[in-house]
Amino acid sequence: MPRRRKTPRQGEDVPQGDAPPPPPAAPLVVAPPPAIPPVAPAATPVQQPRPRPPAAQQPRPHASAQQQQQSGRQGRYEGEGSSRERAPGPSPGRGRGRGRGGQGPQYNVGIGPGPASSGSQAAESYRGQPGPQYIQPSPPAPVRPGLSVQDAGPPSPREAVAPPVSSKAVRFPVRPGKGKMGQRCIVKANHFFAELPDKDLHQYDVAITPEITSRGVNRAVMEQLVKLYRETALGHRLPAYDGRKSLYTAGPLPFQSKEFQISLLEEDDGNNSKRRERSFKVVIKFAARADLHHLGQFLAGRQADAPQEALQVLDIVLRELPTHRYSPVGRSFYSPNLGTRQSLGDGLESWRGFYQSIRPTQMGLSLNIDMSSTAFIEPKTVMEFIRDLLNRDISRGLSDADRIKIKKALRGVKVEVTHRGSMRRKYRVSGLTTKATNELVFPVDEIGTMKSVTEYFKETYGYVIRHPFLPCLQVGNDQRPNYLPMEVCKIVEGQRYSKRLNERQITALLRVTCQRPRERENDILQTVNHNAYHEDPYAQEFGIHISAQLAQVEARILPAPRLKYHDTGREKECLPQVGQWNMMNKKMVNGGVVNHWACLNFSRSVQENVASAFCAELAHMCQTSGMAFRGEPIVPVQSVRPEHAERALSHLCEDVKKRTKDKGLDLLVAILPDSNGSLYGDLKKHCETVLGVVSQCCLTKHVYKMSKQYFANVALKINVKVGGRNTVLVDALTRRIPLVSDIPTIIFGADVTHPHPGEDSSPSIAAVVASQDWPEVTKYAGLVCAQAHRQELIQDLYKTWVDPQRGQCTGGMIKELLISFRKATGQKPLRIIFYRDGVSEGQFYQVLLYELDAIRKACASLEPDYQPPVTFVVVQKRHHTRLFASNHNDNRSVDRSGNILPGTVVDSKICHPTEFDFYLCSHAGIQGTSRPAHYHVLWDENKFSADSLQSLTNNLCYTYARCTRSVSIVPPAYYAHLAAFRARFYMEPEASDSGSLTSGPVPAAGRSTGTSMSTRTNRVAVSGSVRPLPPLKENVKKVMFYC
Repeated sequence: MPRRRKTPRQGEDVPQGDAPPPPPAAPLVVAPPPAIPPVAPAATPVQQPRPRPPAAQQPRPHASAQQQQQSGRQGRYEGEGSSRERAPGPSPGRGRGRGRGGQGPQYNVGIGPGPASSGSQAAESYRGQPGPQYIQPSPPAPVRPGLSVQDAGPPSPREAVAPPVSSKAVRFPVRPGKGKMGQRCIVKANHFFAELPDKDLHQYDVAITPEITSRGVNRAVMEQLVKLYRETALGHRLPAYDGRKSLYTAGPLPFQSKEFQISLLEEDDGNNSKRRERSFKVVIKFAARADLHHLGQFLAGRQADAPQEALQVLDIVLRELPTHRYSPVGRSFYSPNLGTRQSLGDGLESWRGFYQSIRPTQMGLSLNIDMSSTAFIEPKTVMEFIRDLLNRDISRGLSDADRIKIKKALRGVKVEVTHRGSMRRKYRVSGLTTKATNELVFPVDEIGTMKSVTEYFKETYGYVIRHPFLPCLQVGNDQRPNYLPMEVCKIVEGQRYSKRLNERQITALLRVTCQRPRERENDILQTVNHNAYHEDPYAQEFGIHISAQLAQVEARILPAPRLKYHDTGREKECLPQVGQWNMMNKKMVNGGVVNHWACLNFSRSVQENVASAFCAELAHMCQTSGMAFRGEPIVPVQSVRPEHAERALSHLCEDVKKRTKDKGLDLLVAILPDSNGSLYGDLKKHCETVLGVVSQCCLTKHVYKMSKQYFANVALKINVKVGGRNTVLVDALTRRIPLVSDIPTIIFGADVTHPHPGEDSSPSIAAVVASQDWPEVTKYAGLVCAQAHRQELIQDLYKTWVDPQRGQCTGGMIKELLISFRKATGQKPLRIIFYRDGVSEGQFYQVLLYELDAIRKACASLEPDYQPPVTFVVVQKRHHTRLFASNHNDNRSVDRSGNILPGTVVDSKICHPTEFDFYLCSHAGIQGTSRPAHYHVLWDENKFSADSLQSLTNNLCYTYARCTRSVSIVPPAYYAHLAAFRARFYMEPEASDSGSLTSGPVPAAGRSTGTSMSTRTNRVAVSGSVRPLPPLKENVKKVMFYC
């Protein structure tokens, strides 16, 4: 062998919709509805907060991962086949993911001074600044200058409890009883009851020498050990092994510690050495007994601490047999024999499989089984793979771009050689040679005699290289790289593709995974039968019995809320049916004003007359929907080449400013090609961070269709982008929402999006949105920031820095949004509800400790004793619980897609044994199987009942601005996801591709960047400094630009 030293499609912001256009109506005259007296506060006694030191002086809570794992939930505090919505943009699950004055009441959504304000100045501003006039149906009590929080407006909330300082001091809230609201029904869940074994479980430490990092090699060693010694030294025990350092048995082994010598035929590692037997020393030593008694106590609700060790043992036991049978990927198992392989294009194919996890629930132990699919590399020759990858014949050679693409696709892939008959040695690809095969030479002896690769193969193997112009694969390690001609290599079967899929591959994979509920349920049952847990030797050894039937679960269907539209429309109120409604005969409750707008056409296939006709129809729809929208653009439609986009945008804005006496554009409409590359992101970045203009992008295919439904949905998006409001909950206007309507309440949504697999150093993007109107809670201002790669904790919720002139300063995203709420409403938030998206169970303690502390400190920085009570709720979509109708043929219990009805809530049986969580399917399915959202309350000082929180969450899902459908997760969390997705377009190319990051400058004092600069924080980023995002323009920050 020769050897040598050595998310909706990008560019479209438009949802599919449901609304035929309403007929033309009389000119819009907006009059506030008659004032309705507020509902009296709840009867629960309300206490004044007792004075205590500001949160900023309290010790910072920090807990290591080890402390969190060991401490459990002790202390004095109590308390994912998918359905796609019609709403556009990236799915909130993955991944697993983008105002001006209105006629009538005007709602300013200012962000305020924020990070650059000192603590004392911000507090004075918060107490004494009257803010802009805020018109609402029921005017709030004015806040007099100098008043403290306790003296302002309605009675103050319950006493706020100090945040916990470590995971040892926190226990998540206990369930406050089960909900009773709604129509009762029975649903099936993909949870299978697992009987708790009556066995004496033992754990042993395993030390394999020499130490190997590969779980596969470790398992091979232990498999050989069990094969040789089970009947003798192991005392007939069949152990379960985790692949690393732990072994578990049902009963004790006949020794405390024992050493074994095991030999394996070594796998070829690509260094061209002869395969040989390799010896391993294995030491098995008793470590501990797994306490199943505590697990039983926990499942019965008599113990707050989940015994993770016992759960881990049972999970490993049930994974042992599938690990031998299939290809394990995380908690899932895949095999080409579990379903039909489907090509995904570019050399990839989908494999079917299943997800499996043991979970503690109210019904006891539960085995959660769900269907899954993922991408694997097709086992074909490397030449065939490259042809598929490049989608062309490669006989004419490769360009530099081709080489980069091939190298990226094949790096880390295992190949086997085909030129040596039955000897199929395996190698892992590390790179691609820069020279062609016929140009590569290498020394064949110690005196440096050189020989070409083509000569070597002909003389050694009698093989004539047919494609000498192609480069070779570089395999083996960096010290002794080997070169293999591509034509003699074949890709080894069973390799999962972990890099980012392109749009066509994602579409193909979704097509494979999309299953109707009845089909998915049948496949899950077939998987359970195929796995035959009653015959599993490991399950039998450990005494684990798995039910073969899906769990029957009590559920309730919450009623849809009534929605308020404008009084000048024919329909002033609307009651959604099966999670959807339309805009026919309705007008937006607060229409925005667009006096100056323009259109740029970046699509060569759209003629100017077609673009003008499209704009006229769009303007007409905005008018008939209730907006004060000028019928003609301020300048004629201009056609622009995409490469001249920034220059054209700048010239257009300058022209409009001259025509409008510096008022500028209210809206830009952009027509984009269907395939537009980076144009969409570049346009959004330039408009929102440079020009200060909100924009609406429309794809060419929609321009030609001229669909009324399309126009109606675009009008919804435009209205909120220019500061309007589409609809409001009737219960919000009549002050009937428990624990929201009684006192000024702010609702936050937060999310962190991480880079795609393969982007090893790109920053993560955090986004926080907060409601800016009360009691309506429908308009949300948002902030975004870049932070360290894959950092889940939101670093810039609260921060401090030292200003050379003004000394110690405080700021952060929470403080900015609290100030903006005060400016927009004239009220201080006296209650905080915080919906946090994207947190896994293993991060609950860490996120709560860090982010609740940041909320406390942000509040205290405004006023020393300002501590409104906080409810902190985690929203999860990336789970594997699915709910099915008890009777698929009963049309009263399913929607048109065969899914359970929107509003279905479950808080029993499959939920946590003691804590406050629930599953809510708030949306109607369209295709596939609906995935309910899982809500888990981590902190609750507002003392929500099950009904009040479930009803609030479900009702909010009907206020999503981008479509006339209820959505699958609560809108604040959805908006945060969209804002974070949008902010990824703001990153500089070097930050998003190469990861070259530097610290940015600190903004001038008194200015808010809107991107929450991480360079001013007193917390050190996990992996060094991160290039801050460019700041949003002030007028953009005031509106829902991310919609």
